[in-house]
Amino acid sequence: MSAMEENLGNVTIAPDVLVQLVRLTTLATPGVARFAPNFSNNMRRLFGGKSGEGIEIQVQDHNVAIDVYIVAEPDAQMLPLGHALQREISRAIQDVVGMPVTEINIHIEDVADRLPAPTA
Repeated sequence: MSAMEENLGNVTIAPDVLVQLVRLTTLATPGVARFAPNFSNNMRRLFGGKSGEGIEIQVQDHNVAIDVYIVAEPDAQMLPLGHALQREISRAIQDVVGMPVTEINIHIEDVADRLPAPTA
């Protein structure tokens, strides 16, 4: 180990950081209206995962598995939206946090209603 490669200690990333990173990335993706409630929050907490409304994250052996529950915009193409979310979330976790992502499951739970056209 050279002088430049000294181990100065540990770097710890709080699970809430991962949740917030997934939240920001998801909401910035065109076609996402909002998060949908995920009903397995209590089960995920039982098994040591971290969750926020619409997001479940499991970290095991420094690998990240993510489930995202969304409501899509009415004009969104579902399959391309799901693939875009997988790509962008994976990139965000790997680039910003440096952790490998084992899976990202996108659950499109609903489609947002269009607002009715205003009447005169």
